[in-house]
Amino acid sequence: MIRAAVPADVPVIHALIRELADYERSLPEAKATVEQLDAALFGPHPAVFAHVAEDEASGEVVGFALWFRNFSTWTGTHGIYLEDLYVKPGLRGSGHGRALLQTLARLCVERGYGRLEWSVLDWNEPSIGFYKSLGAEPMDEWTVFRLSGNALAALGS
Repeated sequence: MIRAAVPADVPVIHALIRELADYERSLPEAKATVEQLDAALFGPHPAVFAHVAEDEASGEVVGFALWFRNFSTWTGTHGIYLEDLYVKPGLRGSGHGRALLQTLARLCVERGYGRLEWSVLDWNEPSIGFYKSLGAEPMDEWTVFRLSGNALAALGS
């Protein structure tokens, strides 16, 4: 079952984010706190949203999708940028990831959004294969850039 996250889900989403960071070999970089996540998702003006996947047998939250709206100047429409998608390893292949993506695709269609986009690590072949099986296409001609830390501070000051 897929549903919109509620405040009571924040601690488990946070724990799953930490699992994802560990899987992506970047746990030391995952510094967000439960309080920050709660404020981002459920504060006065949330700009990020989440859906969770519940295991039907146990009712346990076993995965999540965290996303926000973006905008394409080419199409003139909003879209969804999927920041994180994660399903517990023992339950991968059981349909939870597909159901989470299907829910976001449905939101795009219902709201007239033109795109559902995300990034995946180059070495994550299982996920790349899964995404391609859904019809997603890699954007090979694009490279993601990021400013952070000292470089961000230098440019911003």
